Parts: sequence; C-alpha cells; structure tokens
Amino acid sequence: MSGRTEQGVLKGATRSPLKTHTQGGEEQRRSMNRIAMARPSWDQEMRQAALDTLDSLHWVKGPQGKAFGKEFSAYSDAVQGTPCQSGSVALWAALRLLDIGPGDEVLVPSLTYIATATCVSLCGATPVFVDVEPSYWCVDLASMEAARTPRTKAVIAVHLFGQMCDDELVEWCEEHGIAYIEDAAQAHGAVAGDGRKAGGVGDVACFSFFPSKNLAVGGEGGMMTTRREDLAARMDALVNHGRDARLESHEVGSNLRMSEVAAAIGRVQLKRLDGWLERRREIAARYHEAFASIEGLETPAIRPGTAHAWHQYCLLADHPDSLRATLDDAGIDSRVYYATPIHRQKVYEGHEQFETALTVTDDIAHRLVAIPVHHQMTDDDVERVIAAVLASSGLSS
Repeated sequence: MSGRTEQGVLKGATRSPLKTHTQGGEEQRRSMNRIAMARPSWDQEMRQAALDTLDSLHWVKGPQGKAFGKEFSAYSDAVQGTPCQSGSVALWAALRLLDIGPGDEVLVPSLTYIATATCVSLCGATPVFVDVEPSYWCVDLASMEAARTPRTKAVIAVHLFGQMCDDELVEWCEEHGIAYIEDAAQAHGAVAGDGRKAGGVGDVACFSFFPSKNLAVGGEGGMMTTRREDLAARMDALVNHGRDARLESHEVGSNLRMSEVAAAIGRVQLKRLDGWLERRREIAARYHEAFASIEGLETPAIRPGTAHAWHQYCLLADHPDSLRATLDDAGIDSRVYYATPIHRQKVYEGHEQFETALTVTDDIAHRLVAIPVHHQMTDDDVERVIAAVLASSGLSS
C-alpha cells in the first residue's frame, strides 16, 4: 500500500489551509517583486535561433556546435573550443585529455563546487585539498607547494566567483611539470593580469553554461578550451566516443556532445556577454562604494590588473545569518558559498584529509554571503539591495 487515500493525500498528512484571494495575491506580489540571485536571459533573437535550428532538423553534430566552439575559443584567447553537456562533464573530460587516472594526485581547492573534486575521483585519481588566499579566495600557491608530491599530476584552479587566479600559478605549474586546468565555470570574460582571458591561461579550461551563469544555453551546457595545439584534435574526439574523422575510436571517450539548439542559443548570448559583464561590473562598483568601511562586513578584493567577471558578489560577514534574514525580509535572495567545504562533506569521509584544518577555507566558508549582481537588475533593484545590507548593520542608505 502506498499510504494514500482515495483522494491521493498521504495518510496522517495535514492539509494546508486554503489561501484567500487576498492572501494569494499578496504572496504573488511579493514573489514578483523579489530580487533573484540570477535570471537567465531570453529574447526574440535567441528564440529564433533555437527555432531555426529545430526547423533545420540538424539537431546534433552540426554547424552550430562547430561555430560556437570556434567563436568561444576566439573570445577566450584559446586555439580550440569544444562544446559539451555541462561544466562537470568538461572537468572529467579535461582530466581524461591529460591522461590522469589511478595513482595520480590532483590539487583542488576545498572552497568550491563539489564537481571540482568529484571529477578527479571519477577518473580514479586522488583529489588533494588545498587552501585559498585570504584576500582573493582562489587557490593559494604556498598551500599547493606544501601539498605537492611526486604523484601530483595536475591542479584544478578555480577562478572563484569570477576572480582570476594568481598569474604566478602558470610559472609554478611549468616549473614542476604539473598540468594547469582552469575551472572557469564562473569566469566567462574574466581577464588575468597578463591580459589573457579565462580559457586561454591553462593547458585546458572548463566552462559551465548552467542557467545561473554569466552565459547560458537554454539548459545544461559546458565548454572545454585549450591553448595547446597538441590537445585540440583529441578534445573534439573525446566528447564523441574518442572517434576520429574516419569514425574510428582511438581512446575511451563518451557521448558528451552539446545539442545544436543549445549551441545556437549560446552563440547569440556570446555576442551579448561583454555588455552584460559591463553591467555586472557597474553594480559591483556601486556595492563597493556603498559597503566600504562597514564594521562586520568585508567587500571582495579584486586582484590588481585583472578584470573580474562578477558571477557572484560575496560579502564576508561576521554575522551571515542576520544579514541573510534582513535580505530575505526585504524580498532579496542570497546564498552562502560554500557553507560546507568539500573536505568536510560526507562523500569524502574516507579521505585522509577529511575534516582536517584548512585555515582560511574553514574561517570564511560559512561567512561568504552572495547578493544579487546579475545584469538584468535595475538601478532600483541595486539600491534596494544596498538599503537592506546597510539596514542589517544598523545603517541607512
């Protein structure tokens, strides 16, 4: 028995009282006026691109995917771009591309999304967790040097929240013969201190086009880029069962391809990306101005000489719960990134670093409160966010 009555209600469950028209209308009004953390962009040109691709009946392995890869790689200062199904898939494929597997170690930050570490585990290699910089929150070179062993094969450096990693990481990896994988899932259009964009710095870079990201494709999607000619051909093959142009498989790959419809949408969004980034940077600058010198709040630092992509704008708060409650009362969404670092999550309870100390990560993880910074915010939205943050500190705008 399922435990359901004839009316389909679980036995023992209590029904919620019916809302009146007035109550429902007020709740809907608040919902409509709520400022979300992110909102996908969608317009007539994107819709038409999707419909035209569907009407073409060329839904996979067609011209849209090839063009999107070429255009995105050119944008990212890379020699090759290969669209795929997600950012997580891109990370796994990047490790396969670099022949990383059992017996190998890969340095990863613990302050990031879980896929940065689990992709290593899925390849049979071992993720080794390292700390982040106290100022910029990206992988810390001193922590990586302390964690490096003869088994270290690669580092997955996350451009966290849109902040580029230290330029010195490139030289460090070259010096020690370690592959540099950029986790650029949050860094579309970010620029390093040497002028190179995210995607053109490491050996391989991985992007996500999840709907909340700075660039999306109408669903799940990802991209691999490389600056190495010797990896370019293998990259395309890897997402297509390891096949070459003659349809012969030379290595273990899988069907990781992006759909033609998603690629068509991504091509339109890529044309808009720089304008959207400009708006995000305007909002971040306004936040910096408004939140300077507030006791108990620290604004995110920007690495000198770089251009931040502002996928997230995170305040380091002494009282994160209070700040989030005030924002919620004002109809503003917020998130904590990442409240439980990866090395403290149950999936890695058998790892030798489980719940060991990572000083900076453990200090800031539960205190990083992200507030809305997406390009569709109006000036009034921005001022509402500012007023709420100031109110949480007992100040007024």
